[in-house]
Amino acid sequence: PMRSKNDTSILISKGSELQLVSKQFAFTEGPAADRSGNVYFTDQPNNKIWKYGIDGTLSVFMDTAGRANGLYFDKKGNLVACADELNQLWSITPKGAVTVLVKDFEGQRLNGPNDLWIGPKGNIYITDPYYQRPYWDRKSPEIKGDKVYYLPRGKKKLKMVADSLIKPNGIIGTPDGKYLYVSDLNANKTYRFRINKNGTLKEKTLFISKGSDGMAIDSNGNIYITGNGVAVYNPAGELIEQIDVPEKWTANVCFGGINKNELFITASKAIYKINLNVRGAE
Repeated sequence: PMRSKNDTSILISKGSELQLVSKQFAFTEGPAADRSGNVYFTDQPNNKIWKYGIDGTLSVFMDTAGRANGLYFDKKGNLVACADELNQLWSITPKGAVTVLVKDFEGQRLNGPNDLWIGPKGNIYITDPYYQRPYWDRKSPEIKGDKVYYLPRGKKKLKMVADSLIKPNGIIGTPDGKYLYVSDLNANKTYRFRINKNGTLKEKTLFISKGSDGMAIDSNGNIYITGNGVAVYNPAGELIEQIDVPEKWTANVCFGGINKNELFITASKAIYKINLNVRGAE
């Protein structure tokens, strides 16, 4: 449902409008909020991670960021990053110290970790589509096919958990750790999987016939889909809101701010925010 007035919306706070935070980047991606609600995001072509503080200040958190793309905070406050310069998964401390969590899969270089979600037990899920980057020395993948991988907490070896998608991209799970949503951008579909106790996936079901670059989930279980603005679907897969963003492409979304009810949107050369009546899932 397209709405001209926000006062009929169940999600958007009355009188709240899309607000431009800043427009000075090449291509924004990977927004993630820390415990306090500060939002970190990447400007991948410029190889930086930025921080937008709850006090409204914008600063560079990391200047040489491994071409970080998707980001997600773990329970200890480390920022886990899909660092696709060398096709690795990084953990970055609040002071900027980097630990490489993963550098390959069974001895082969990953395609280019794109996005991630960390479950309640600290298990990490990543999507690994192949997008040829101008800064790579290679021109083809070592691994055949674009897959979804799982890193059990504290382990160093990835496990492959889904290989039936063409280009897995956006990924988000439910806070109870029971379901995982994965978008297949090239097939223009988003699927829901049930997560087994051992972290593997089962019961792949079609959630919606729409792909997504990045995704978020709110406390009501609604899923936020990106690409053309932000489309919000309830857990039954019904469209309940469309938030228009005046940019060619919306790459990713997350909840931040002091009350975790501000939706931050990375879109092309900009980052936006809008106040909602719901909070991000925790």
